[in-house]
Amino acid sequence: MDDSKLGTLIRSGDRWTLTFTRFLEYPQEKVWRAVTEPEHLAVWFPHEIVGERRAGAALKFVHAKGDAFDGQMQIFDPPSVLEFTWGPDLLRFELQPDGEGTLLTLSDTFDELGKAARDAAGWHECLNRLIGDLDGEPVSAWGSNWRQLNQTYQEHLGPEASVLGPPPGYDDHASTEA
Repeated sequence: MDDSKLGTLIRSGDRWTLTFTRFLEYPQEKVWRAVTEPEHLAVWFPHEIVGERRAGAALKFVHAKGDAFDGQMQIFDPPSVLEFTWGPDLLRFELQPDGEGTLLTLSDTFDELGKAARDAAGWHECLNRLIGDLDGEPVSAWGSNWRQLNQTYQEHLGPEASVLGPPPGYDDHASTEA
């Protein structure tokens, strides 16, 4: 795997931040639609996002199998920044024009270092699905390459970032089609 595609992990005060950067050969507005509109999110984001798209709005994240948890929109600044709490995590999607394409930066800030490899594998898979959707290509089943990505991230981020395995219910969700 191309190391430039791997997420990076840094300490942010008492928390940790995973960051992924992708150059996408699409205009910023198209990428914005892919990261905000329900029909696109259904392909690549692990939960349905229920709630208004405005700063301060309450959000609910609902999985196809029925489990749900809460969050809150922090920043909604089309077509540049989408930031919200996702349970205890803070997710930020930042889009910047880059020539004829868009530079997408996804960051996930969280408390527990031990889940970094697990979550990095998940976000990496999500980004692969997002790119496939933008490219008009079929995407693989959820979880089909997570274990391989998790192993790569365990090696990349080290043992302290690799304490936790699959999230609860992973086996039930891994085969869920988007």
